[in-house]
Amino acid sequence: MYHYTDFDHAFLKERNAQFRAQVERRIDGSLKEDEFKPLRLMNGLYLQLHAYMLRVAIPYGTLNAAQMRKLADIAEKFDKGYGHFTTRQNIQYNWPELRDVPDMLDELAKVNLHAIQTSGNTIRNVTADHFAGAAADEVADPRPVAELIRQWSTDHPEFQFLPRKFKVAVSGSQNDRAVIKTHDIGLQIVENKGEIGYKVIVGGGLGRTPMIGKVLHDFLPQKDLLPYLEAIVSVYNLLGRRDNKYKARIKITVHENGIDDIRQRVNARFAQIRPTFTGVDQQMLARIEADFAAPPFRPADEAPYQNAYQHDPLFRSWADTNLSAHRAPGYAIVSISLKAHGKTPGDATARQMRLMAALAERYGHDELRISHEQNVILPHVHKADLPSIYAALKAEGLGTANIGLISDIIACPGMDYCALATARSIPIAQDIATRFDELKLEHDVGPLKIKISGCINACGHHHVGHIGILGLDRAGVENYQITLGGDGTQDAAIGERAGPGFSADEIIPAVERLVLAYLDLRAEPSETFLQTYRRLGLHPFKAALYPETRADAA
Repeated sequence: MYHYTDFDHAFLKERNAQFRAQVERRIDGSLKEDEFKPLRLMNGLYLQLHAYMLRVAIPYGTLNAAQMRKLADIAEKFDKGYGHFTTRQNIQYNWPELRDVPDMLDELAKVNLHAIQTSGNTIRNVTADHFAGAAADEVADPRPVAELIRQWSTDHPEFQFLPRKFKVAVSGSQNDRAVIKTHDIGLQIVENKGEIGYKVIVGGGLGRTPMIGKVLHDFLPQKDLLPYLEAIVSVYNLLGRRDNKYKARIKITVHENGIDDIRQRVNARFAQIRPTFTGVDQQMLARIEADFAAPPFRPADEAPYQNAYQHDPLFRSWADTNLSAHRAPGYAIVSISLKAHGKTPGDATARQMRLMAALAERYGHDELRISHEQNVILPHVHKADLPSIYAALKAEGLGTANIGLISDIIACPGMDYCALATARSIPIAQDIATRFDELKLEHDVGPLKIKISGCINACGHHHVGHIGILGLDRAGVENYQITLGGDGTQDAAIGERAGPGFSADEIIPAVERLVLAYLDLRAEPSETFLQTYRRLGLHPFKAALYPETRADAA
């Protein structure tokens, strides 16, 4: 992983000192809230329903054990003993006192972490495939590129006051695990005749106007990446709307002007910018790549794994759902579920964080990843160590065998925390997971992604859920709309609204009817929910959702 230089340390020290002075002025009344707001947002500090919330960047989702332990220490010392991992590969602390935030930032800086550009109309935390550097299907590790973009974009003088927030994601595989098509810029690393380059996708986004991004460049050479990105953001900065924040994202700019016009403008700007990049960016990339060298994979006897798999049904169930193929022989990628049935999706206690840090240190080459699906990954684990890891996880409530299943739900904080939310998300996610655990159906149902948002801003990615749930306020009553057929992979699609919404009491039975209908409708047990939906379309699922009206009246 990337190691901070003297410049990085000095930059953070100065930045944190500036914010400490700003906080002191806010506390003594020298700064009013409307004056303090843009300053705190530049440092990842939000004012939520009940308290301030600090959002900490975990660049491209990568942590080491020392960093995870520090996150645990901060949760225990300055918050209520837990943190919330988000769909942006960040962690949020929901209950800090304003006076403590500068100390929290100083503690983060000790382990090379910060909260810069986790808010505001700027380029946000760059995200990446959570299996980066480990996946068997990877063309190249996307993290060095993500780090290069992070360094280029941090405090970039031209891009601190964009028309709206700007999100970049990078994938190193044809199988998209970073949801690149719903980002302002999505980059897919591709190879052409032995040369590494990028497919550049622009104009994706969710929220009140969900859109799938469009291909701006099929194969951008690696050497042209930064000047081309700068050209894109420069064009958006000039062309993007500032008269209406709901139409300010680059997806609207692309939609209103057309991808061909945007391409022409970007190419013209790129021609101006390209000569000013004299190769320094490629020298930086080469140095960064050295920090992401693969760990020394070791040979080991797989017998402990095979023995546990054959004789321990609980371990076998966990292995079947929570392990993924690794590029190194004898290794596996471990996904640790933060979705135990009935728990808050994405929450981890300080004790759980310390356990995951210890496991990474002992068994995982000192690497952890945070996924956009609000789980934690041990990317490099030898199969011989898997039984020991599972036993430790199970003892701490982290051994749930449900990755990719119906209880592995993405959910935003909703109205329990967020000032923008119009409905609760967390209780709905908890009730769905609990109900299907009671029915003992989730392994029979198989892969099924439910995503829940508590408002139209779609932080829970409901538009790309196989089943998406959007919570809204209808005359003071929570109402939940269902969308079907969404997909956040390389085959990205926006879900189709099924019909009228459901009350909080009705939404769990509605989801149950949907899933039971799927079990009846699927052509064979191996046909997934999404495959069945794509084969049959909305009508039979709508009939299950609205049995009294048989879909026609709905």
